[in-house]
Amino acid sequence: MTANTLDQLRQMTTVVADTGDVDAVKRYAPVDCTTNPSLILKAAQDPASLDVINAEVATGRAKGLSAEEICATLTVAFGVTLAKLVPGRVSTEVDACLSFDTTASIARGREIIADYATRGVDKSRILIKLAATWEGIRAAEVLQKEGIDCNLTLVFSMAQALGSAQADAFLISPFVGRITDWYKKAEGCESYPADEDPGVKSVREIYRGFKAEGIDTIVMGASFRNIEQIKALAGCDNLTIAPALLDELENETGELTRVLSPVSEHSAVTPALSEADFRYQINADPMATELMASGIRSFDQDHQKLIALVKNV
Repeated sequence: MTANTLDQLRQMTTVVADTGDVDAVKRYAPVDCTTNPSLILKAAQDPASLDVINAEVATGRAKGLSAEEICATLTVAFGVTLAKLVPGRVSTEVDACLSFDTTASIARGREIIADYATRGVDKSRILIKLAATWEGIRAAEVLQKEGIDCNLTLVFSMAQALGSAQADAFLISPFVGRITDWYKKAEGCESYPADEDPGVKSVREIYRGFKAEGIDTIVMGASFRNIEQIKALAGCDNLTIAPALLDELENETGELTRVLSPVSEHSAVTPALSEADFRYQINADPMATELMASGIRSFDQDHQKLIALVKNV
C-alpha cells in the first residue's frame, strides 16, 4: 500500500509546521516549528493558550515590565512550549520594527537566546528569525559567528538568498505563495501549472543554485497556497507547511515524485554581493521590493496587535 503524500514527503524533505498552534504540532509531529508575529497572535487568541498568556503577563507585571517587554517574553514562552513538542528547532522572530537596525537586531537576538536559556532551552534548539534586509543579513552574520543560528525570512529574490548564504545564515525562507500572488495580480492570471508557478520557480532556482555552488545554507520553502506548490518542491531541504495543507497531504494518496536533489559536483562560487549590488538588485525587482516592504509592515502590525492584547489581559 502506498504511503500518503505527507509521509512520502517526509522521506525526502524535512517537514516544518508553519504554526504556533500546540494542538496542530502535537497532531502532525513535525521536526521543526516556524513562527512569526501573525502566527503567535493567532495562537494567543486561542482559549487553549490562556494559561500561558496569563502566567507570562502576571510574571511580567510583577517585574514591572512594559506591555512591549511582556510581549517579547510571551513569544519565548510559546517557543518553549513548542520546543517540548518537536525534536528539532523553533524559529523565533526579531521584532519587524528592527528590520533596518543591525545593532538593535543583534541585541534582540541575544536577548531571545538568553531568555530561552533561563527557561532551560539551549540555543541549539532555536533559530533567530530576521527579515532578509541588508541590515538583517548583517545582524545574522554577527550572530552566526557567536554560534547563534539564524533563519532569514521574507526572501523573495536571489539577491536576498545569496546575501544570506554569504553571511553564513543557517537557513533561509523563500515565500512561495506571496510571490505567486504578486504575479497573478500583475499578469492577470488566475492560476499557474505547478512547473510554471513563479513562486515554485523562484525556490527551485535558489535551491539548485545553492547546491551547484556547495552552499550549506538550508533552503526552506514557505507560504504555500496549495499542495501542488508543495509537491512541486519535493526534495527541497525543508518545507514549512500550514496545518490545513498538512491535513490535505495526509489525506492524499498516490506516488510522490522527487523534484529537487543535491548535486555531487560544484561550480565556481559567485562573487560576494556588495551593499550597493544588493540594494540595486532588490530595487530593480518590483516584486521583491513590494513584498519585502509589505511583509515587514504586516508582521509589525500583528506585533502591535499582540502588544494591545497583552495590555488588555
